[in-house]
Amino acid sequence: MTTRILTGITTTGTPHLGNYAGAIRPAIVASRAPDADSFYFLADYHALIKCDDAQRIQRSRLEIAATWLACGLDPERVTFYRQSDIPEIPELTWLLTCVAGKGLLNRAHAYKASVDKNVEAGEDPDAGVTMGLFSYPVLMAADILMFNAHKVPVGRDQIQHVEMARDIGQRFNHLFGGGKELFTLPEAVIEESVATLPGLDGRKMSKSYDNTIPLFGTAKQLKDAIARIVTDSRLPGEPKDADNSHLFTLYQAFATPEQSAQFRADLVAGLAWGEAKQRLFALLDAELGEARERYNALIAKPAELEDILQAGAAKARKIATPFLGELREAVGLRSFRSEVKSEKAAKKKGGKAARFASFREQDGSFRFRFFAADGEELLLSRPFQDPKAAGAITQRLVAQGPDALELRADEGDQFTLWLDGACVADSPAFPDEQALEAGMLRLREALASLVE
Repeated sequence: MTTRILTGITTTGTPHLGNYAGAIRPAIVASRAPDADSFYFLADYHALIKCDDAQRIQRSRLEIAATWLACGLDPERVTFYRQSDIPEIPELTWLLTCVAGKGLLNRAHAYKASVDKNVEAGEDPDAGVTMGLFSYPVLMAADILMFNAHKVPVGRDQIQHVEMARDIGQRFNHLFGGGKELFTLPEAVIEESVATLPGLDGRKMSKSYDNTIPLFGTAKQLKDAIARIVTDSRLPGEPKDADNSHLFTLYQAFATPEQSAQFRADLVAGLAWGEAKQRLFALLDAELGEARERYNALIAKPAELEDILQAGAAKARKIATPFLGELREAVGLRSFRSEVKSEKAAKKKGGKAARFASFREQDGSFRFRFFAADGEELLLSRPFQDPKAAGAITQRLVAQGPDALELRADEGDQFTLWLDGACVADSPAFPDEQALEAGMLRLREALASLVE
């Protein structure tokens, strides 16, 4: 079974070594799993909540896109896109906003932290709180639910947002699903083994602490940053405490077990800190050198990056556009033309009509069922990877009616529907040959009733 995994990267800064080890590298490795259907997006709408510097956001979008591709993300294998290139995302956000409880959003950690800070300062609780900050979890829910992600890798501080996406999706299913699960309910995935790197001062590497090591700076910038790593005052020849050395922790995150063991032994034997920093530089430069060259080449050709992201957006919208159409139908935002057709079909059957019902399987494939006017299931389609392919089959059957059918009764107690030499659907099982033939006749009659 294919597992759909979705990861968003907020575009508010330049990636550093901690981002690479803690998020980028493990995500790229995970995307290569044969059973993974991976979605990676630049969360530039989310960036607007945190940053009002337009140039910084634009530059960050470019740098982060180039970083992921330079580090080995394969846009042919995954779906890689910008959030702002998918217009269905903000529309779904509104649909979800209309079912999300204010009480649920009141409990969001980021909003509560802002309120608590204001109260401590003696200000109005909502001072400086924008609707973007308050409704941030709804936008995140739309990101996840639009593509029916099964798993969402997040840090512990983001678990609540995935749980909120589940709550909102569950409520939408209850109100508008009609017994059908429109949204897959996602699960948060915590990567316990992912490295959290120390910065130059030993605290967690973070831009807010100004203690980061650049990921794709020049070799000189990398060397200069490593030279500023804080170490103890032990002299060359004195044994070093590797387990409490931030420098050793950084080395270990990129070295093989054999390299780490040798480095530890040399530190215990009295390796000088200057030499230890030189070894760390050599290790990181070897790890990042080729990726740095690819990064610089991508940054120099933003038009090529744009083409890659637009191709990713087109790939994502092949899923998002028909799915949003289904959701619009579910909430009552339907075309009047389809309403007229439904009324005509209903009159033919005294208020009921034969109908197709499309749905998505857990593995991400798309299928449809065909029901007679009395609700009896007449067909179940084979799985399609593209929802448009499934939709094209149902449209053809409605347009051509019984003339489109090639039925084969060679499946024992079932018959199959073939189009253009391919089997596209199966009937239910029948108790005997007479019932099977009657089922084929009912299918023809039901399709004939839909042809105008």
